[in-house]
Amino acid sequence: MAPLNMEKKWAFPLAISSLLCIFLLATSFNMGLVSSLHTINSIFSIFPSRVSINQTNPVFVEAKVSNSPPPPPGPLIPRFAYLVSGSKGDLDKLWRTLRVLYHPLNQYVVHLDLESSADERLELASRITNDPIFAKIGNVHMITKANMVTYRGPTMVANTLHACAILLKKSKEWDWFINLSASDYPLVTQDDILYTFSSLNKNLNFIEHTSRLGWKEGQRAKPLIIDPGLYMSTKSDIFWVTQRRELPTEFKLFTGSAWMILSRSFVEYCIWGWDNLPRTLLMYYTNFVSSPEGYFQTVICNEPEFAKTAVNHDMHYIAWDMPPKQHPHTLTINDTNKMIGSSAPFARKFRHDDPVLDKIDKELLGRMNGSFTPGGWCSGNPPCSKVGNPNRLKPGPGARRLARLIARTVFSSIFTQNQCK
Repeated sequence: MAPLNMEKKWAFPLAISSLLCIFLLATSFNMGLVSSLHTINSIFSIFPSRVSINQTNPVFVEAKVSNSPPPPPGPLIPRFAYLVSGSKGDLDKLWRTLRVLYHPLNQYVVHLDLESSADERLELASRITNDPIFAKIGNVHMITKANMVTYRGPTMVANTLHACAILLKKSKEWDWFINLSASDYPLVTQDDILYTFSSLNKNLNFIEHTSRLGWKEGQRAKPLIIDPGLYMSTKSDIFWVTQRRELPTEFKLFTGSAWMILSRSFVEYCIWGWDNLPRTLLMYYTNFVSSPEGYFQTVICNEPEFAKTAVNHDMHYIAWDMPPKQHPHTLTINDTNKMIGSSAPFARKFRHDDPVLDKIDKELLGRMNGSFTPGGWCSGNPPCSKVGNPNRLKPGPGARRLARLIARTVFSSIFTQNQCK
């Protein structure tokens, strides 16, 4: 019995040692992701109810325990650049999503496509112009010359790149780009997401990707299509060309989700591209079914500089209908627990003014009566009627959930080497 007891005593230390060895090996593959995980620990261990982040008072645990010199001066709170897009009949949905997402530090581009009526687009422009907070901060921009957008065609990619270019021109201070539709809705406050991302490597890209095309190889990659949205002023679906093509040999195709969080450095590469790959792939995806689900994935995974920064998650909760999972299930109150359990910062898709949105406002966002989402920046009576200190954050339970999700997805990318394969 003695040898057996001795084996049991050594089993646990041996297992721990093995895990540490695996972790050290994994760090050699991607130090950027590991450094992000290291800073995520600060969110778990220090989580005040009210946080003011500035250059002289960092909220990093590492700054308190490390002997390394402090980082160079710079804004510790990240900035996000949002595209919120909609189509015919989406005016009120888009307006609600925009207000619930609003924070003075961020930049926003909104777009109602050419299928929407001129009256809808004029009304949206009027609301933006006449909103006192939007007018004061000046960080909400509308694409007034509307684009024609066909969801399954390259026009959606073109519209996303158009918004990225506008956001790059409007501000030099944002760090990540997020694309959403009017049917999306946040599950955490902007203070939660700003606080959580303040501890991350700003080169990370959250983009669902896989090279396992499966049925998409025959039904998406090989057919040739034409998107009438490229040359027509009225909306119609894509149509197929008789001729088919083989898979490319010059680059590898990837597919994934149309929704993503992209780093500024990667967005600049796509827009300003010092390499020709983004333009080559844009031409290739002109004849590709469901371009939004492949263009950015293929660009990022074929460029080694960015492939190592890709975290395989779109930061959305989406309940798909039956296979082949082409259409998301419309979320209701019955999905509330699953949405919260996902820890995702965003979910889709929702009907306009569905009761589940009011439940999210009340229980997750603390938002009442159609106001802005409360945060450290809010002041005035009623709440959020005036802009207080934009650098003051009030993270809530959503930040902890989001930090756990990011930690899981980054660990998965490290240990499974699930990065662009």
